Amino acid sequence: MKVLNPSVLLGVLLLSCLCPWRSTTAQSENTPAIASHTPLNAEEVVNRLVQKNLERAEALAAYRGTRVYRLEYRGFTGSRSAEMVVDVSYRSPRTKEFSIRSETGSRLLIERVLHKLLQTEKEALNEDNQAAIALNRNNYQFALQGYTSTPTAPCYILSVEPLTKNKLLYRGRIWVDAQDFAVVRIEAEPAKSPSFWTKENRIEQAYAKVGDFWLPILNRSSSTIRLGGHAELTIKYQDYQITTRVFADSAY
Repeated sequence: MKVLNPSVLLGVLLLSCLCPWRSTTAQSENTPAIASHTPLNAEEVVNRLVQKNLERAEALAAYRGTRVYRLEYRGFTGSRSAEMVVDVSYRSPRTKEFSIRSETGSRLLIERVLHKLLQTEKEALNEDNQAAIALNRNNYQFALQGYTSTPTAPCYILSVEPLTKNKLLYRGRIWVDAQDFAVVRIEAEPAKSPSFWTKENRIEQAYAKVGDFWLPILNRSSSTIRLGGHAELTIKYQDYQITTRVFADSAY
């Protein structure tokens, strides 16, 4: 029986497969600007988050970027590590292509984990999966935990609880930008363990504003193996090139 099962780290996909969120400087009629001294309640925050996510998904035509995957495994059988550099090309609504630029380190980790991550991310783009993992009330229960200042802007902190035990959903906390209503940070664990062989899976994801878009810049995932050992995965996102869809009568 192998300690490191191919599906051990697939829980990290629930974040990395999400589409980027686009920020909006101009406020629409249905989403007036929020006054900094008058925080919204949970229902209002979620309503605006869901609405803006739909608008941003519609506005995004395509993007290109590069990711650097680094995986470290330490256990009683020894230690292994691997790194993979991947160019990513996305076209709306559900086309994503990966081109592997380089691979170094353990072939076991590369073939059984990192390649599997890319394959599963592509599969998650189909319409049924996208509906099942969308950040909305069909899939999650939300509760407002706080309103805090950050170096860039005030944020709402919401707890998110999945309504089903889907391994592509998560439970934890999200930080929502109070002006753009985009998720800027996530701390979570999968709603369902991605593998029997793991007993703890923790995920952190950070986003940054690149032009008019909030894009993922860093993912950190850790998994504790039942039979002993620990795996850590980091994904760095860089070199974005974005294509925005042009509308004749649009605030975009």
